[in-house]
Amino acid sequence: MPRLSEVITALENLWPAARAESWDAVGTVVGEPDQEVTRVLFAVDPVQEIVDEAVKLGADLLVTHHPLYLRGTTTVAASHFKGRVVHTLIKNDIALHVAHTNADTADPGVSDALAGALDLRVVRPLVPDPTDTSRRRGLGRVCEVDPPMTVRELAARAAERLPATAQGIRVAGDPEATVRTIAVSGGSGDSLFDQVRASGVDAFLTADLRHHPVSEFIADRAHSPLALLDAAHWATEWPWCELAAAQLDEISDRHGWDLRVHVSRTVTDPWTSHSPSPGAPN
Repeated sequence: MPRLSEVITALENLWPAARAESWDAVGTVVGEPDQEVTRVLFAVDPVQEIVDEAVKLGADLLVTHHPLYLRGTTTVAASHFKGRVVHTLIKNDIALHVAHTNADTADPGVSDALAGALDLRVVRPLVPDPTDTSRRRGLGRVCEVDPPMTVRELAARAAERLPATAQGIRVAGDPEATVRTIAVSGGSGDSLFDQVRASGVDAFLTADLRHHPVSEFIADRAHSPLALLDAAHWATEWPWCELAAAQLDEISDRHGWDLRVHVSRTVTDPWTSHSPSPGAPN
């Protein structure tokens, strides 16, 4: 069985911490480097529900996309929910490793997994990493829709293929417009509107779209006649867990580690229900 330090080295090769944004908090949060690893669980959120799942599974390592302490802390007291997460991990000899923005821009990364879930053909990064001479790494992906679909059909596909959430898929723009090219970005994406406009795509699928940026984006029809598809944040990033697990499986086979790698299907999207307004458009 490999030691934690060996598995972490493999994960760092996939998602180097140096490629994370300066504000991000990635890497190993909890874990003894010499402990043996036999079972790994991938999830989006390092919340208590996921940690309890790791305990029940008998996992030695939990890998999450979202950081536990993004802005730092002065305490890990169990009286706070994040402190309870830390205590549960340590008491059960479970390591925690985070790959966040370094997984967003990886090749393949979060947006590749999102595109794959929707059967879209990736053409290029939406925002290329300037340090990557191959021009394959970067934030978001520009994709082809083959055969072309209407916005309504594409939203229905996203609702069907992505994990079910209370939100589902919201659409801004003409539902009957034809989509031949689309930009996708897992997680919050309205900061990318300028790059989306410049890419010349017909639609943009992402998450966490806010009222004012969307209102202004759609109002500028002369320059942006494209549609916006807004999915739940968690749902757009969950496909990466399956991609990442497959990558670690391949590494395990190559090294003869015989790791048992799992993906959590626990829904940790914070929204739990949705009541549509009577007479709301479909």
